[in-house]
Amino acid sequence: MEFKRGRYSWLLRPFLIIFDISIVNALAFYYFSFKSDELTDFSVHYFESKAVIFIIYSAIFWIFSSTILNFYRVFRYTSVITVLSLIIKQFLVFSVVIFAFVGLFRSVYLPASETFEYIILSFSIIGAVKLISYFVLKSVRTYLKGNLRRVVIVGNNDSAQELKALFRSQKQLGYKVLATFSDTHVKSNTGSIADSFSYLERNMGVDEVYCAIDDLTEKQVNDFVKITNINHSNIKFVPSTKKLFSKRLKTDFYNYLPVLSIEEVALNRDFNQLVKRAFDVLFSLLVIVFILSWVSAILFVLIKLESKGPLFYKHKRNGKNYKEFTCYKFRSLRTTTEIKGTYVTENDNRVTNIGKFLRKSSIDELPQFLNVFKNDMSVVGPRPHMLSYTEDYSKKIDKYNFIFRHNVRPGITGLAQIKGYRGEIKTDEDIINRIKYDIFYIENWSLLLDVKIIFQTIINMFKGQDEAY
Repeated sequence: MEFKRGRYSWLLRPFLIIFDISIVNALAFYYFSFKSDELTDFSVHYFESKAVIFIIYSAIFWIFSSTILNFYRVFRYTSVITVLSLIIKQFLVFSVVIFAFVGLFRSVYLPASETFEYIILSFSIIGAVKLISYFVLKSVRTYLKGNLRRVVIVGNNDSAQELKALFRSQKQLGYKVLATFSDTHVKSNTGSIADSFSYLERNMGVDEVYCAIDDLTEKQVNDFVKITNINHSNIKFVPSTKKLFSKRLKTDFYNYLPVLSIEEVALNRDFNQLVKRAFDVLFSLLVIVFILSWVSAILFVLIKLESKGPLFYKHKRNGKNYKEFTCYKFRSLRTTTEIKGTYVTENDNRVTNIGKFLRKSSIDELPQFLNVFKNDMSVVGPRPHMLSYTEDYSKKIDKYNFIFRHNVRPGITGLAQIKGYRGEIKTDEDIINRIKYDIFYIENWSLLLDVKIIFQTIINMFKGQDEAY
């Protein structure tokens, strides 16, 4: 079971629920006419009954919709994109609830214009308070050292190291690492895994214990579960980052035999496809008309002055469902033919002088907006690989996860790229992390996430990335 930790932070959620319902009802009395023009004893009573009905109706459906949408399940590690997404979802659902009220109780007059004003103002206040509380808590953790979770990390695999670095660098998350234990020799360790049990027995104030499960035996796992249960600490297990996890693989049983299939992802649902395609067409059209048109003319001269060959470099890539398509880039190499199995490496002598700038700034990718307009690619998505690399990488990655990556259209930019996993693949870990971020993007897609990735890509274009060469 999960234990509730903290002194007063648990009060925030019920406070916000009460506050939000109060705002919804207080503004309703300001905007809507629940009373008749002529005040009689009957009309006063009728006014009171309609008002009570609305209060009960709005409270019930607010609690119901917020529970279904997990509107109040915001944790210290929840991103601001997720918070904004929750506000928008609750806004849309509750808008339907309010308009449905008119259909259910026709005697209540709710003008459409005033109803829209009421809903927008309600959610402006509710959304503002939700975001303010979210950022205030981050500030309290960062500057006042309050609302902290005291944690112990057991194990020293790649995930444990990454988690330790995350907790120590991201102060706004509010995790205080009390001790680390591992059987491998690490100077910063408090002791061995065996020492961690006596430490947990002595220190009852540990909120959470994070165990690198690959470093533990089955007996040690059971012992940690027991001791954390006694101490009312929450235990969490961290797998190796070299293992990829997908929540979209559907399991069917054929007479006890498990059969895995790729479940439809959010990106491939009809409405989401329509939204993403509309965004892609609009965004790519703006780039083609206002940027690519004049940049192409300038680069045509600069590229031709330095080396012979075409302005655009065309190469084959795997798209959605492994369908091959011709991908466009501004030519940055002296060669014009794709050599199988050769990524451009650092200080590669094939790269022209103007090509170095194009690749460093990612301007060489601009012609791919033509691919987006043709519906071969999307603005944001997993980056497409060379055909030969697709075959090679599929042997190093769990096949279900690799196939899952090709279940959506590839993108000009993506989550893996802004996290630094782009360009040359030097080790297996590079491709493993690239696929890991691609899968996370596919499983957690939203239009807001696309916008965030685009903004970060633009920032990286000006800053430059070490992996871009």
